[in-house]
Amino acid sequence: MAYKDLQHFLKKLEAEDELIYIDELVSRDLEITEISDRVMKAREKNKAIIFRNVEECDYPLCINIFGSDKRMCMALEVDSLNDIGDGIRDFMELQNYKGIFNQVMALPKLARLYFSFPSKLSVGTPPCQQVIDEEVDLDRIPILKCWPQDGGRFFTMPLVFTKDPETGTQNVGMYRMQVFDKKTTGMHWHLHKDGKEIYEKYRKLGIKKMPVSVVVGSDPATIYSATAPLPKMIDETMLSSYLRKRPLQLVKSVTNDIYIPANSEFVFEGYVDIDEDYRLEGPFGDHTGYYSLADMYPVFHVEKITHKKNPIFDATIVGMPPMEDCYLSLATERIFLPLLSLTIPEIKEMHLPFEAVFHNGALLRAETAYPKHASKIVNAMWGMGQMMYQKLMVVYDQKIDLRDYKLAFETFIRNTDFSEDIMITEGPLDALDHSSINKYHGARVGFDSTLKSEDKLFGLDSSETIDIANKFKTIEIDNKVCAIAIQIEKHTPEEIKVIRETIIADSKLSQIKLVVVVDQYTDVDSYGYIAWRLFNNIDANRDFTVNGKQLIIDATRKLPIENGGREWPDDIIMDEEIVKMVTEKFGDKDVF
Repeated sequence: MAYKDLQHFLKKLEAEDELIYIDELVSRDLEITEISDRVMKAREKNKAIIFRNVEECDYPLCINIFGSDKRMCMALEVDSLNDIGDGIRDFMELQNYKGIFNQVMALPKLARLYFSFPSKLSVGTPPCQQVIDEEVDLDRIPILKCWPQDGGRFFTMPLVFTKDPETGTQNVGMYRMQVFDKKTTGMHWHLHKDGKEIYEKYRKLGIKKMPVSVVVGSDPATIYSATAPLPKMIDETMLSSYLRKRPLQLVKSVTNDIYIPANSEFVFEGYVDIDEDYRLEGPFGDHTGYYSLADMYPVFHVEKITHKKNPIFDATIVGMPPMEDCYLSLATERIFLPLLSLTIPEIKEMHLPFEAVFHNGALLRAETAYPKHASKIVNAMWGMGQMMYQKLMVVYDQKIDLRDYKLAFETFIRNTDFSEDIMITEGPLDALDHSSINKYHGARVGFDSTLKSEDKLFGLDSSETIDIANKFKTIEIDNKVCAIAIQIEKHTPEEIKVIRETIIADSKLSQIKLVVVVDQYTDVDSYGYIAWRLFNNIDANRDFTVNGKQLIIDATRKLPIENGGREWPDDIIMDEEIVKMVTEKFGDKDVF
């Protein structure tokens, strides 16, 4: 049975011991983030949270509702996220049901398709409009300032509803919104997003005001659907209805013709003035683990706030993984694999590592039939919607578990000849990518790690001593040091040139197949930390050096002179005073 709303889901989480309440008075500025970040990165105590006493605010706040495998499955009401992908695959195969018997057997699947269409509620007062505030005042809402360098407080889990002025098709996206004052926010839709495309249509048609309704808090399937990378102009409420197994009830907004979920906790109705100048928004501690830089975005004017009688504000925080958003990405990976396979049938499995923050890395298992088949697959993937952002892809053809990182890395090292199995091309990149010389586009790389005629493994004999003053971490396979991460203090382009030349000239270091160079900001003892830096900090054209069959990767932060003049963002780090305060306040409580 579908959850009727967010609070229904929260009660289910509580019943499953997946929810904790925090009653202490807490600040929405930084303190909630520090508490939530610790809980998200805990293991046994990683649970959803309701903060019932937020300073200067009228409403409670919930966070981390999707932040584990179990809660993500609970949110979409499945035993395994693979179950949803299997269901989508069944729909694709309906054309194979021929004959009266098979057609009768297919009726349950057809019924599920029927319920994938939302319905419009036209009678009675919907829950989301039980209260209509006479005065708009965003200061009363528990909107978070997440990280010290953030430009202000941000909506972090908003469902932004817009309507195409030409087709009438609605779109739902999740775009962060910085609060400018009591009645206005930013509207952070990126260049490649549907919201921006609809905005440009209003501009071309000369329509001065673009209506927007923003929902915060709905049933979990609807919240998830706003994050899903659907084909352009496909209504996300259809995906929500499909996932819920029953129609999502929609109701007309009070001030415009946009239909929003009747079960919403809060609705912020208003408009974007097409003729109004953009306003500086950001910086913002983003899901990459870095601050995204301040930039100019449209302004959203809030005209009306409606909500339930006793609503709960839904938020999230993002930062260095693992965080709550990683599990939303995991759901997308599982749900959309069948759609990828429909267009690229060779693909049998896909995994998006948390350290790659959605768009910086993908592992693929595929059936290959001829030399360089992996190249065809990678290029096809770059042509698939938001997969165009993937900066690094690895193609395997063996039946390995892509989530077994040790095995995946060993197979990568064994099967890849760096002198001929690397594909580098220029193309679009996510707006949050900071390491490309150009904004919005740059180098993307694919590796052919399919099985070749012979093992490509080589390395330095593990009995040898590595003579280098720098701190380093090695990986051994078959008693050979085949990969090494070397930490340097890099302050100038000349320094990375020196270490690169040292590696190539050194009789021992040059025998190591893969060398990753990181800087003093990287925990070289953590493979996960190294992977996170590598996925985030590379531009393959600038940072890859192929030395025979050895690959040297510069994963250090870059100076503007090396980065096309672009500023390199800071890591997200919490203020020490906030860390200390939270430790003292909750040190003797069973929270983290």
